[in-house]
Amino acid sequence: MKSLKLIGLAFGASIALSSAAFAQDVSIAVAGPMTGGESAFGRQMKNGAEMAVADINAAGGVNGKKLALSVEDDACDPKQARSVAEKIAGAKMPFVAGHYCSSSSIPASEAYADGNVLQITPASTNPLFTERKLWNVARVCGRDDQQGLIAAQYIAKNFKGKNIAILNDKTTYGKGLADETKKALNKAGVTEKMYESYNKGDKDFNAIVSRLKRDNIDLVYVGGYHQESGLILRQMRDQGLKTVLMAGDALADKEYASITGPAGEGTLFTFGPDPRNKPTAKKIVDAFKAKNIDPEGYTLYTYAAMQVWSQAAKKAGTTDAKKVMEAMKAGKWDTVIGPIEYDAKGDIKQIDYVVYKWDAKGGYTEIKGSGT
Repeated sequence: MKSLKLIGLAFGASIALSSAAFAQDVSIAVAGPMTGGESAFGRQMKNGAEMAVADINAAGGVNGKKLALSVEDDACDPKQARSVAEKIAGAKMPFVAGHYCSSSSIPASEAYADGNVLQITPASTNPLFTERKLWNVARVCGRDDQQGLIAAQYIAKNFKGKNIAILNDKTTYGKGLADETKKALNKAGVTEKMYESYNKGDKDFNAIVSRLKRDNIDLVYVGGYHQESGLILRQMRDQGLKTVLMAGDALADKEYASITGPAGEGTLFTFGPDPRNKPTAKKIVDAFKAKNIDPEGYTLYTYAAMQVWSQAAKKAGTTDAKKVMEAMKAGKWDTVIGPIEYDAKGDIKQIDYVVYKWDAKGGYTEIKGSGT
């Protein structure tokens, strides 16, 4: 009996010690669409965050403490995103890498600000995210008024005198990007022949495609996500249209090619210079590939968000969100996607968008000379 008691005491002590050790961890989060139509991008974010946390912990953690990662699903739904943000704030996590959809990042940011959580989005490009003078927001990607300008410049140069249509899915991201592209196009002297909207989640675009056909549209610019863009492309081809489809960074996932098949060849989209090809990323890319993971799209951007926060927290000597944000905006940070510096709003100073083209094999390549 005595030995059983000793064993029990020892076991209890070990549990207490492990709990104490766990309590010393710094819990942080990655939040994005782990389910739903944009889950391909949630997967990218999760992969990037998990690898970054593992690498940071292997290097000693942050200020002597290891990181514990919480993966949260917002399904790109604004209400669910707000609920996730309140949960993270309630758990007193000092940092979140998220969200993906601008329509999630914007409402979530207010709950994070109230709950003293620093938020770095790897992917939300709507300008409003950093234009509301919140103290706690930043991103490691560009903005729609920047990528819209690059898209417009490319269209004006390469489709001069052609018939242009602009579509949007009414979302914060999609409509915002379409409007910025339209604004830049109009400023360049190009007036679109058609401007139309649809609902995110729609599957039947035959009415819109019929209008494209009637108006002899040469290029249709889509402000929206990859699933609807892929269906629009397929239905254009089904009706015999050779119209070129162009969109934004939401096409930066191989799932687009799985929707379109070989018909997706020639599709254009804007995105930053592929971080997988940067010398700063080689070691990390090799590590991902060793795990049979292609770090495409926003995988490395999420990794970079984790790097920025962890480096700034070390510089500040604390994980207190406001002090870390002060350090972030005052410093220059080495990341897997290159050096990052911030302006007062939380936008990065190093902006660079280019145009990509999908090929028939389900891959995409940068069009040289198409960037800033």
